Amino acid sequence: MDKSKRSFRRRLPPIESGDRIDYRNMNLISRFISEQGKILSRRVNRLTLKQQRLITIAIKQARILSLLPFLNNEKQFERTESTDRAIGLRTRNK
Repeated sequence: MDKSKRSFRRRLPPIESGDRIDYRNMNLISRFISEQGKILSRRVNRLTLKQQRLITIAIKQARILSLLPFLNNEKQFERTESTDRAIGLRTRNK
């Protein structure tokens, strides 16, 4: 197929010109964070360098102000068998 005959779908920019990149705009910021709470790369986000810098700063500000978690790791909060045994031993000794 010739290069001139190829059709491609132009991707829409993830941030419109009217959107303000701000730490309070959680609707916008949450689109650029992975499930683990990591900031997604510029290639994945399809952002310009300036937009990526602003998004990164906004995410970090939101984390510091406790609007976003630093880590989104549910396993950290689950009780394991070893902690259950330690808690059980503590109660028996009393």
